[in-house]
Amino acid sequence: WMQKRTVRCWFAEEQFQLVLCRLPGSAEQHRRSLKFPSDLEELRELAEFLQDYKQEHQNYVLLLFCAAYLYKQSFAIPGSSFLNILAGALFGPWTGLLLCSALTSVGATCCYLLSASFGKQFVVCWFPERVAMLQKKVEQNRSSLFFFLLFLRLFPMTPNWFLNLASPILNIPVSQFFFSVLLGLIPYNFICVQTGAILSQITSLDALWSWGTLLQLLAMAVAALLPGTLIKKFSRTHLKLDAKAQGVGLRNGSKST
Repeated sequence: WMQKRTVRCWFAEEQFQLVLCRLPGSAEQHRRSLKFPSDLEELRELAEFLQDYKQEHQNYVLLLFCAAYLYKQSFAIPGSSFLNILAGALFGPWTGLLLCSALTSVGATCCYLLSASFGKQFVVCWFPERVAMLQKKVEQNRSSLFFFLLFLRLFPMTPNWFLNLASPILNIPVSQFFFSVLLGLIPYNFICVQTGAILSQITSLDALWSWGTLLQLLAMAVAALLPGTLIKKFSRTHLKLDAKAQGVGLRNGSKST
């Protein structure tokens, strides 16, 4: 199964590189500019390059973004927050949110299916304690499984990439998995996409304090607080969680997707 996993990863990488090679324009410029950003400076450079490139090749930019996002999600590569921010800068707050929500759900489901096909032994072998902990919690909350999955997305007891890999082992139905990702990560995606949209629009300190920017920041605050508050209130009465599990999401302050 490890050989199969290596072959599939290699094939996906080759397909992604093929998309890059077929983009119109200078191949040398593509190789220099197109890579997954690892910090904010690289993200800024990539956003500037793609914004210019998008003016003449909008469909190719959309195709490249979708391919990159699905690649990262399908193979459980952390760091999709950078791509969410990039989506806000390239496509705007609302189109970017719809795009990221759809790609997150589809990509996570691809990861689920890949893990179900040939990754179960790897996950159990390398993360036995995490799998056992999640298995116990899932069985305790089987009667309210969908809301428990929403809770895990809003207040992650474990990174999202690991939850994607482990869900087939936990006998979580793929339909509940898909919709829990779609709905549970909307606040997180919204905050990241809005951040990208705001940063792409700000050209001076005066723009930072404009009414439009302030309303966007207010919407980000509501998106961060309201869903979490509702799910946490529900969890206290319907889910079987200890105090440590209920507080872990608030202490972490960030997600690994």
